[in-house]
Amino acid sequence: MTTVGEALVRALVARGVDTIFGIPGVHTIELYRGLADSGIRHVTPRHEQGAGFMADGYARASGKPGVALVITGPGLTNTLTAMAQARADSVPVLVLSGVNARDSLGQGLGYLHELPDQRTLAAGVALSSERVETPDDLCPAIDRALARLAAGRPGPVHVEVPIDVAGLPVGGDSGPAAPVAVPRPDPAVIADAAGLLATARAPVILAGGGMREGAVLAALAERLGAPVVQTVNGRGRMHAHPLVVPASPSLRAVRDLLEGADVVLALGTELGPTDYDMYGTGGMPRLPSLVRVDICPDQLARHPARIAIMADASDAAHALLRDLGPDAAEPARAQARAAAARDAAWDEIGPKMRAEVRCLDAMREAVPGALIVGDSTQPVYAGNLFYDPDRAGGWFNSATGYGALGYAIPAAIGAAIARPDLPVLCLTGDGGAQFSLAELMTAAQEALPVTFVIWNNRGYGEIATSMRDAGAPVIGCDPTPPDFADLARACGMPHAAVAADPAAIAATLRRLRAIAGPSILEIRVADVA
Repeated sequence: MTTVGEALVRALVARGVDTIFGIPGVHTIELYRGLADSGIRHVTPRHEQGAGFMADGYARASGKPGVALVITGPGLTNTLTAMAQARADSVPVLVLSGVNARDSLGQGLGYLHELPDQRTLAAGVALSSERVETPDDLCPAIDRALARLAAGRPGPVHVEVPIDVAGLPVGGDSGPAAPVAVPRPDPAVIADAAGLLATARAPVILAGGGMREGAVLAALAERLGAPVVQTVNGRGRMHAHPLVVPASPSLRAVRDLLEGADVVLALGTELGPTDYDMYGTGGMPRLPSLVRVDICPDQLARHPARIAIMADASDAAHALLRDLGPDAAEPARAQARAAAARDAAWDEIGPKMRAEVRCLDAMREAVPGALIVGDSTQPVYAGNLFYDPDRAGGWFNSATGYGALGYAIPAAIGAAIARPDLPVLCLTGDGGAQFSLAELMTAAQEALPVTFVIWNNRGYGEIATSMRDAGAPVIGCDPTPPDFADLARACGMPHAAVAADPAAIAATLRRLRAIAGPSILEIRVADVA
């Protein structure tokens, strides 16, 4: 006899799942029954929020959905913050949970881990939330959840299995995944957009996280003679290219470039304020003759464009390139426009942030091709304003969208498991690190070669600065950090401490990266006053 729980594991294997992040409990015993012989790697975080963040990091690094398996009640509520981060940054995460027996739901009977309405709670954050009411519901529910991630703007999806269903017998095999129809660009709309772009004298491309193919992005930019402004999640796809502007469109210098364009092509960006109005001025840059590509019709409706193309951004870029033909624009003028925007943006961020970006550059040079996974911390904020990673998808963090602290440590673990062939650097502040220090032991247990870089200013430096700038007293911004050298010893990791000096950071990183397993590099900067 195959149970629903065992069939769930088989269905996940058939749909390409190779890793699950979860903490077992009495409500998920039957869901765990089939894992032992499945070939799926199970990673045990120290908190369910960590499971969600690990699934997020895994998804960003692998391009596949990350999967978290949690218990009903507190397991799911602990995961909600991670689900909200995935929702804000369009990251495909499948959350599987238990739930109490069907005849007890909504009754308020006082069962262990009982919630008034768990599915409605999850649905407030997830793109979808389904309950498997009968054995026959299992595979259709999984397929609907995964189709939601493949055919539109991704995010978190939730499927719950009641404890009285998980052990029921199920007939037949899980079978292959149901086919998913992905929106394809309309040839007529592509032709209209290509015609407009072909006549542009000063075009600019906006590349967001949905624009994943760097080669076609570069080819399109060269064909049009267009500088390419990259949002935080679009960075690294044209590293060091003379047309790239790896700077935030919240900066005045970048806004001037956009507002001086005659056509703006926006590829896979939601045009949200964490990228376009980071300083909270209440305004967005003016985007003349906007041609917008997005896979989500709701997003297209939120920011109307002269021409709207509902499609995957990479598919649309290929189609536009075909319609435009091979004749490339004269490069010199476009390269000069891009260089002027880069230089002005670099000047605009100021000396403090320039110093922090130089530290990021030192990390990139010391560990080429690394995935740098960041938290909401000062050098990450600086990098989000101006930084050019040398790998597509090699720079992502929680300081966009939802902005959850404690993200970087577990997300870096998920990324390292997804891409064991790549070096992973976790960049977090001492304040944010204290949200998820327990997950260091997950890295130690899994022997992951992650270097945890802790920017230690002994407090919430960015928040303290904001309070001072607002003329408010600085209160609550000085949580005492642990002794990170002692913490590293407790976790069985090497530790090194340096000042915020690029040369010292690079040299120490090279030394730590030569040691197997995880390590901690503490960068000591001035305390929060």
